[in-house]
Amino acid sequence: MNAVDTNILVRFLTKDDAQQSSLVYTLFKRAERQGEALFVPIVVVLEMIWVLESAYGITRAGIIASINDLLSMPILTFETQPAMQKFIVSARKNDFDLSDLLLAHSAAHSHCQKVYTFDKKASKFSRFELLS
Repeated sequence: MNAVDTNILVRFLTKDDAQQSSLVYTLFKRAERQGEALFVPIVVVLEMIWVLESAYGITRAGIIASINDLLSMPILTFETQPAMQKFIVSARKNDFDLSDLLLAHSAAHSHCQKVYTFDKKASKFSRFELLS
């Protein structure tokens, strides 16, 4: 199995560079033809959220929909796939920071009870605990 970097998924979603987008499309089609899965590390999803928000100004709803679409692609295998699915459900139900929600669900998947934080807003989410 091979993995993809953040920029691969960003090119696929934004199609902002025709040449690179075409290369990604070719990679995905080849993986599909060969029955190959491409691994998506959780850190790639975290970076992708940041890039889509900050560099592209994509709305929260747009980012959630994009991640959900990626999760449905058979050629992509996400690290902590169950946590990713719970993250999507959770993100649709509240307005906590997407990165914080991803962290919380990833930690829960790894059997952590809480995530300690100094972030007061994040600490209002049940999986966080404010360190004070």
